[in-house]
Amino acid sequence: MTEQQQPRVIADLAADGDDLDRLVSDLDAAAWALPTPAPGWTVAHQIAHLAATFRMAGLAAADPDQFVAMTGRLGADFNANVTAALSGYLAEEPTELLRRWRDERAWAEKSLGALPMNQLVPWLVRPLPAAVLAMAGMMELFAHGQDIADALGVRRTFTDRIGQIVGFAVRTWDFGYQARGLETPDVEFRFEITAPSGALWEFGPAESPERVTGPAEDFCLLVTRRRHRDDLAVRAQGEIATHWLEIAQAYRGPAGPGREPGQFADRAN
Repeated sequence: MTEQQQPRVIADLAADGDDLDRLVSDLDAAAWALPTPAPGWTVAHQIAHLAATFRMAGLAAADPDQFVAMTGRLGADFNANVTAALSGYLAEEPTELLRRWRDERAWAEKSLGALPMNQLVPWLVRPLPAAVLAMAGMMELFAHGQDIADALGVRRTFTDRIGQIVGFAVRTWDFGYQARGLETPDVEFRFEITAPSGALWEFGPAESPERVTGPAEDFCLLVTRRRHRDDLAVRAQGEIATHWLEIAQAYRGPAGPGREPGQFADRAN
């Protein structure tokens, strides 16, 4: 991330949050209860998860000591921790859940935005620069926003703000190996990702034989495991890069089942 990108990431985080807010702000109770592609999760579950995640980000930025104390009390069961974090939000009616999500977003944006973008902030696995934690928030909005869009049958469009998520996924390219207990290969990938505007975003050594190419939206759908690789225009060259397409993920924790080939054949993406 360049110095010019760092201040912009907070504004981009807020803009992506506003986009998702517009998608859910007028939903009725029945729509909040719609199932999403994540097994067992409704639209309300997705927003509750985002509210809990942004609450943690706000706490990490505003009160690092309290964040460390809170995470120190978490158990070893990842899914149990997620369920516990959602429970208080899911107990609310949709209008109150929406309000609380807005409050948590605003607090996270304000708390992260008050820090130097290169300042380390404690997080679940290791400290992250404030700018990178904001990028992680954008990744969460993209992933869970896609689940909501799929439940509602909505086709989203993206701007070059998605480049923040691309940059985060490139930075965390090894997460797929770590989530599966695999050894991370000693190799540098070359990523050539095409922005919505048509610009080419390039990462890694140009001479690398392990290459990943494709449009930014498809790349982000791949690394958030919201589409199967067979349904995306992301391509790899090299044996290691080809295998990476199978395990790519831009988040820590269990990979989950992902999506089936052709699951969204009736959709535009």
